[in-house]
Amino acid sequence: MRTGLILLMVLFSIFLAIGCTSKGETYYVKIENSQFYPNSITMYSSDTVRWTNLDPTNHTVVGTGFSSGNIASQDSYDHKFTKIGTYNYYCSIEPSMKGVIIVK
Repeated sequence: MRTGLILLMVLFSIFLAIGCTSKGETYYVKIENSQFYPNSITMYSSDTVRWTNLDPTNHTVVGTGFSSGNIASQDSYDHKFTKIGTYNYYCSIEPSMKGVIIVK
């Protein structure tokens, strides 16, 4: 009886752990003074980055596999990274603006 109860508790714990999936974290990048802050983020697969434009002019975020289009002042763009790798990005309006996302 005691062994059966322990086995039942172990199986319940396993099913509970399987059912708990991470929704991922959100990392925030400010676009301000024609720069990305921070300009480097290390994160995990299934995490999201949100870029928010605090400048008075439009900016973009362009990288391998993603492109924001114009981000107006006070607007944001989100991208969920699902594959491990290093993603360099830049602003197509001001190409000197650069950043990198490292996904583990």
